[in-house]
Amino acid sequence: MKKTLLLALSLTAAAYTAQAQTATTATKAAATAGPAITFEESKYDFGSVVQGGTVDHTFKFKNTGTAPLVISNIGVSCGCTTPEWTKEPVMPGKSGTIAAHFNSAGKMGMQNKVLTIESNAAAGSTTVSLVGEVKEASATANAAPAMTATTTAGDAKVKMDGKKTKEKVGDAKMKTKLK
Repeated sequence: MKKTLLLALSLTAAAYTAQAQTATTATKAAATAGPAITFEESKYDFGSVVQGGTVDHTFKFKNTGTAPLVISNIGVSCGCTTPEWTKEPVMPGKSGTIAAHFNSAGKMGMQNKVLTIESNAAAGSTTVSLVGEVKEASATANAAPAMTATTTAGDAKVKMDGKKTKEKVGDAKMKTKLK
């Protein structure tokens, strides 16, 4: 009697385990059904760029799903980033691109520009980003245009010409050069 009861319990447990494994396999198969977008990289670190410079990068992706992938829109975190993408449906196993153009004019410091990709992928929308630092242009590049001025006060004469200064007081002369 005990053997029969133990055998019945063992068979019931085995049946539940087999059913759970079948359900898990079916869930995994359903998750990969339809289009799926997989990027080679989801974040591009451009290092540093001088303020006013631009950064261009192309994100490559593959449709790892079972149906054609269509990107309907790409949202950006600010107007300084402009995307261009593959407009035609990307067939299963094929690849496409998203080109991102970042203009650093008016930006300073660390930047994280996020592109939100809206598509018919089973997982919904996804994101990629451009990250890096925008540095201030060097002082010489931002210097004011050359200025010329001459001032006379008593027997002192000062002449400024861009980065050079000449001073004359009586018989004494002094020249300075700004680097």
